[in-house]
Amino acid sequence: MIKHIVMWKLKEEAEGATAAENAAKMKTMLEALQDKIEVLGTIEVGIDVFASAPECDVVLYSEFKTRADLDAYQVHPEHQACVAFIRNVVAERRVVDYEI
Repeated sequence: MIKHIVMWKLKEEAEGATAAENAAKMKTMLEALQDKIEVLGTIEVGIDVFASAPECDVVLYSEFKTRADLDAYQVHPEHQACVAFIRNVVAERRVVDYEI
């Protein structure tokens, strides 16, 4: 099993919205992928509620059976639509993939 974790720090304002508004939109968009991408096993998206430091505003946790499934997810058109929006609102991104 592959676990894919991504953390984002958002721009204070982008796409005509605040960081909080864009975080909510990201959560909705990403969680909607569960029913659209067959290889996506589990997806969970959280928004920071404690203003942690150093901060990340949004975190994605997802699981895939294989590396090939993760690769298929990455290039899937529905995922790419999310990526197009996220790139416009994100200031920083961190990612880790690991296998168990």
